[in-house]
Amino acid sequence: MNSLEEQIKELEDELQRTPYNKATSKHIGRIKAKIARLRDEAVTRAMKAGGGGEGFSVKKSGDATAVLVGFPSTGKSTLLNQLTGTNSAVAAYSFTTLHVVPGALEYKGAKIQILDIPGLIAGAAMGKGRGKEVIGVVRSADIIIILVDVFNQQHVDVLLKELHDAGIRINCKKPDITIKKTAYGGVRLSSVGVLDLDIGEVRSILAESKMMNADVLIRGNATQEDFIDAVQGNRIYVPAFIAVNKVDLVDQEIYDMIEKGLINRFDTPPIMISAQSGFHMEELKDEVYNSLGFIRLFLKPHGGEADLDEPLIIRKGSNVHDVCTKLHRDFVHKFRYARIWGKSVKHPGQRVGLTHRLKDGDLLTIIIEH
Repeated sequence: MNSLEEQIKELEDELQRTPYNKATSKHIGRIKAKIARLRDEAVTRAMKAGGGGEGFSVKKSGDATAVLVGFPSTGKSTLLNQLTGTNSAVAAYSFTTLHVVPGALEYKGAKIQILDIPGLIAGAAMGKGRGKEVIGVVRSADIIIILVDVFNQQHVDVLLKELHDAGIRINCKKPDITIKKTAYGGVRLSSVGVLDLDIGEVRSILAESKMMNADVLIRGNATQEDFIDAVQGNRIYVPAFIAVNKVDLVDQEIYDMIEKGLINRFDTPPIMISAQSGFHMEELKDEVYNSLGFIRLFLKPHGGEADLDEPLIIRKGSNVHDVCTKLHRDFVHKFRYARIWGKSVKHPGQRVGLTHRLKDGDLLTIIIEH
């Protein structure tokens, strides 16, 4: 029997040969679903083979975690040192970093953990090199900084493919798809809004996972790939941006050509930097901060004055429960209620519960049992 990689290659070749139209859409959907299943199987095997590896277990700290992803020798260690002052080994040869090196960046009141990981190589998602350990760290990050140098900007596409093959979806909103297995009745599809997928494609994709009976609800539009991701159920959705290092080593013409050439990856220009000289470090920090979607929260002790000088930094979409967990683990167990002054409530001092979502600039008082 062919290896998983050979099976995937054969299916990808078949996909290339098959023209897409209404008559072939179900067949194409099933091929894509099979490729996704085999690729997940290959990644799972790679992750299990040999364990996690020494130095790859990193406790998350701070308000968020950013990971530097790139080929060997793109300057990740130099960039980490520039951003955080961490003493990460730097040398002019590949694979200097053999384990994860954490550093801490404090910026605009936020504490951001930066992780320098061993360089990715082609085939990392399938476990080549130290791919299994590296991918495991990347999947736990809150933001990915894709780092390439000016002499190898083509590595961006290789890195994006490896991350995609490992189930990491970059700068994508998670599709609103609910799949509920049932005991009988076949596949029933409901949708809210215009939907390009039809019931035949949905059944074909589900059949590849041996799911013959299910209720499917899709809110908004969804592609075959979106639905396959929902079926697999293990995708990670994370923001990312591209940084191009060593720009001080090329002239303005090449600089402009690289910057323009990489815009179409994420519809935003890359951050052009020199980790060695510190060029555009503030722009890089701004991009990290803004991409993480931080908001400021001001704490007001019960019966006291609010601390307006040192806001609590939290992620957009956080609720009162998240704040309680961040402040002290006992706060959740002893929580009675909270009062909010700000944009997230209808009137000042409104009483709310743990599930209340907060907005930038909110003033918060937490009442706990004593």
